[in-house]
Amino acid sequence: MYTHYTYLTIMLLSLAGPLALSFDKKVAFYKHWKHVFKAMLLPALFYIVWDMLFTKNGVWSFNENYITGIKLYNLPVEEVMFFFVVPYCCVFIYACIRGYFPDITSSAFSNRFLWLLVFVLLELGIVYHEKAYTFYTFIFTGTALSLILLLQKKKWLFHTAAFLIAYAIILIPFLIVNGLLTSIPVVLYNNAENLSIRIYTIPVEDVFYGLLLVLLNVVGYERLKG
Repeated sequence: MYTHYTYLTIMLLSLAGPLALSFDKKVAFYKHWKHVFKAMLLPALFYIVWDMLFTKNGVWSFNENYITGIKLYNLPVEEVMFFFVVPYCCVFIYACIRGYFPDITSSAFSNRFLWLLVFVLLELGIVYHEKAYTFYTFIFTGTALSLILLLQKKKWLFHTAAFLIAYAIILIPFLIVNGLLTSIPVVLYNNAENLSIRIYTIPVEDVFYGLLLVLLNVVGYERLKG
């Protein structure tokens, strides 16, 4: 019966470290909790609706053996937690990069890299339009990133270099957590709806699904923090 707490346990353990370190004097992340929590709301709503639709349409599903059984419509409560726990941890890492390395500046390289990513994602999304997870993840991420970069030219929204460094670091725990969720497996993917390219057991689309989630939260956090 204890296996039903698997997903919940993974979420709580993921949160434990960043939450405890939020009181570090250098970053003092706890002082920005009100900005972090407000920044989470709209991205979480977007992702919850997206997740509900994909679950309903069989793009992915959840193994009943590893969830508590408490659901919001068709989503396990642990999946809803995911859209708050992961952003908290990721924005914390971004804030640490900003706090410990204040001399890092956004560069032409970081901007060019992000624009290259936009074009690659949009092109791949169009090419693989018949695969729901691939298409929507790449199109949503490419479109959101392009709009944010265009707006960035008029009004600063986020630190591009710090974001790239933070996301490179984030990928380590992200791949560990997603590796657990997909190898146990807690989350089951319909391979007809993705590229079937795996990083261990993780669909490659998860990397960009996560990137968009982090990006939206980082931009919201920076705008609210002022």
